[in-house]
Amino acid sequence: MGGDGPTLKKCFKDEKHALGVFEKELKQNLPELQKHGLFFTFTSDPMLPETIQLTFDAAGMAVHKYGVPVKILTKQADWVPGFIEFIDKSNSDNAAPEWRKMVAFGLTLTGHDEMEPGASTNSERIEAMKQLHEAGFRTFASIEPVIDFDSSLAMIMQTAGFCDHYKIGLLSGQKVDWTFTEELDSFIYDAEYIANENGSTIYWKDSITKHINCDGKVSVGRDFNIFSTC
Repeated sequence: MGGDGPTLKKCFKDEKHALGVFEKELKQNLPELQKHGLFFTFTSDPMLPETIQLTFDAAGMAVHKYGVPVKILTKQADWVPGFIEFIDKSNSDNAAPEWRKMVAFGLTLTGHDEMEPGASTNSERIEAMKQLHEAGFRTFASIEPVIDFDSSLAMIMQTAGFCDHYKIGLLSGQKVDWTFTEELDSFIYDAEYIANENGSTIYWKDSITKHINCDGKVSVGRDFNIFSTC
């Protein structure tokens, strides 16, 4: 990232060169990536207008050429209708079934639009998730950081039925007292109840599990494979 928008790192001549380096590193770690998948990405949003084509090129290479499943996390929603239209038109090709089988899409949901300038609203992201799920894709939500329990629980309630998996973690640096722990316990109970009722799973981040045990029926570990339930 640099300046007012995302740019390639200086070590890359252009996008073609970047894809070449990506493929080389992909092949070097192929067995591990085929087993656990490839994640796009914590360092920038892969679905910005400036990055989306490169993301799709890289994801397509991983899926079709090397059989590597891909998870894409974003705060952007405006690309979804066009993408689904393209997938529907390509449904008779090999591309569409493979994407549905091996690509999962995640949306970051905090419930606080005012804290995320330049991103799609949380309601737009929720609608995008619903559209992707209805189009046959696995979906997940990153409920991290939890700004407040009511907002985060609202995000879970509003995505119930079309979010397959939740990743939930607290805001870094939050201090815990007895009152906070009681609130956290209630939040965990409610979230797990909603997930259980709708066939979803939850991965509780270490920022939560270091304060309280999370061992409900829907709780899964760090190595959970979202594609294993397809």
